[in-house]
Amino acid sequence: MYPESRRGDIAETLHGRRIADPYRWLEDPDSTETKDWVSRQNAFTEAELASYPERAWFQRTMTAILARPRAGVPVKKSGWYFVGRNDGTQAQDVVYVADSLPGLLEGGRVLIDPNKLSDGGTDSLGSFTVSPDGQHFAYGINESGSDWITFRLLEVATGAEVDDVVTEAKFCVATWLPDSSAYLYVHYPSSGRSEGTETQALGIAELKLHRIGTPQSEDELIVRMPENERFYLDVEISDDDRYAVLHIFEGTDPRTRLWLYPIEGSALGEPVKVIDEFAYEALFVRMHGDRLVLRTDRDTPRGRVVSSSLTADFVDLIPEGEGALLEARGTETGLATVTVVDAQPVLTLYDLDGGNPRVADLRGGGIVGINASPKHDEVFVGFSSTTDPTLSYVVSAASGSVRALPELVPSGGTGFTSPEVTVTRRIEPGREVPYFVISRADLDLNEPRPTLMYGYGGFRIPIFADYKPGWPGWLAAGGVLVIANLRGGGEYGAAWHDDGRLKNKQNVFDDFIAVGEHLVKSKVTTPQQLAIHGRSNGGLLVGAVMAQRPDLFAAALPGVGVLDMLRFHLFTVGAGWASDFGLPSDPLQFEDLLAYSPLHNLRDGTEYPATLVVTGDHDDRVVPLHSHKFIAALQQAQVADAPVLTRIEVDTGHGFGKPAAMIASEWADLLAFAAHHTGLDPTS
Repeated sequence: MYPESRRGDIAETLHGRRIADPYRWLEDPDSTETKDWVSRQNAFTEAELASYPERAWFQRTMTAILARPRAGVPVKKSGWYFVGRNDGTQAQDVVYVADSLPGLLEGGRVLIDPNKLSDGGTDSLGSFTVSPDGQHFAYGINESGSDWITFRLLEVATGAEVDDVVTEAKFCVATWLPDSSAYLYVHYPSSGRSEGTETQALGIAELKLHRIGTPQSEDELIVRMPENERFYLDVEISDDDRYAVLHIFEGTDPRTRLWLYPIEGSALGEPVKVIDEFAYEALFVRMHGDRLVLRTDRDTPRGRVVSSSLTADFVDLIPEGEGALLEARGTETGLATVTVVDAQPVLTLYDLDGGNPRVADLRGGGIVGINASPKHDEVFVGFSSTTDPTLSYVVSAASGSVRALPELVPSGGTGFTSPEVTVTRRIEPGREVPYFVISRADLDLNEPRPTLMYGYGGFRIPIFADYKPGWPGWLAAGGVLVIANLRGGGEYGAAWHDDGRLKNKQNVFDDFIAVGEHLVKSKVTTPQQLAIHGRSNGGLLVGAVMAQRPDLFAAALPGVGVLDMLRFHLFTVGAGWASDFGLPSDPLQFEDLLAYSPLHNLRDGTEYPATLVVTGDHDDRVVPLHSHKFIAALQQAQVADAPVLTRIEVDTGHGFGKPAAMIASEWADLLAFAAHHTGLDPTS
């Protein structure tokens, strides 16, 4: 018997349809009833997982994987070099600094240790920037996995704390003015946010200027967005120090407004509104004399790089090519781009006029990061594979020479060795959905094997054959890993994205189902051996397809998913997702959403696959009510013997900044659950 989930009698009539919502009481995370429900569900899940013989193996293996030493991608800022490192024993990565690259490679000096920010290691360092004079290090703290940011300051040279704090920031970094006297940030004042479980919206975005040494109450308001909680702001300083460049987004829609604020000493002038409508994507890259260099998808769905005056007259520098343009950065001698060619990243260097292209000789399934600047020659790039998190390179923009930087990674660790793997690119015929099949190189694949299939399909985000901590664990156990490239993502440009959003969202689910069917048809696996996983929008994907095709999967692992498509827009940043989902207030979009909403398409008396839903109680991006309501309804509907469980992490959020031990524990439970219900014996 599952823990009891009280069924209320709440129902609403929406666009002429009566919609029952019996578990709406679970939307209040602070109520005694919800907290008691969470406690009982976690206890029930723990009792079930404790009986799985696979769990101990995966716990040992994931602990060893997360205990491997690792390092991030270096960055050069204001004459200093920085990198995040972890010796394998730390909950959070530690930031090191040096005044030269050789000094950083030799070890550098600890500048900030985020492990000291909280007792349990749940507070994390979300971002950092350095004042142009190299004196101050502005770092953003995310508490318990929240998206909310508190900015603090250190002296770079000494590591000493500076008495200067800014709160209630979100989705931004501290962007310094050229004279180092102040920084810009995006503020969401609490006074602008509604209270109550139905209206925990983000509030109205404000761009503010904070002058160092003054209280936040005296910060200057540069611009406050209209009464529309879907506006997001991103600001940077042009490389010639003439402008504060403001990008304005409507939620997660990539279309952009572009404003330039002239910098006048320690103040900003009136904005020049270069683009003042949401018509296409236009992102600032660098200056070229008096002209802007922009990355845009105007008239080019795969993207291009253009030169533009302040009146948006575009002239091609790098025309649209075969690959989708993912990144464009300025370098000392020109430009660097990352394109996605058949879901694999390619770094190319150009002169400033777009000529003399040179493809950098880099290897990796996915790109972790690229750090470049028009003020220096070094381009730092991080790549990953399915079994290794990061290998960083330094590339000379002038010569194109490439040097790997393995010495960034601390020595020691657990000695876990990732398995040698084979990566195969395949396509589902008919629908032409590409996917990767990855398996241990020594496995005999002549017979179907337990398989874990992963997907996302949204928000123009490309999915690579890259690293997630659970992948080497699953592969080491002898499982097959499948990573699907679905419409709605960014693998093939704007048209691929458009084919998987709004009224076309069902295409994403159809693509994922088609890959699953093709895996069965081609005897990679069977429905009794197939597990599916995805997070966030990928959690929606898993919830939707298991509701539509419960017969195709043995196990489903939706993580921090958007699962109630009729009320997602009422909480925190949910309204900002309208670019992909639409809004339930629109009658036509309501019908589209209702047709696939995982919560509303569960049917009593149905045999659903074994399901483990994971969420975090401090998730303020996809609030945990989605997972709570879905699992309550699924436990009510399930008639198969396969268990449906939820795992609710305490003091964590959407996933960012989660301590290493928690990451290891969550992946161990996910993989043990998948293995148990697909017949994978990791000890064989």
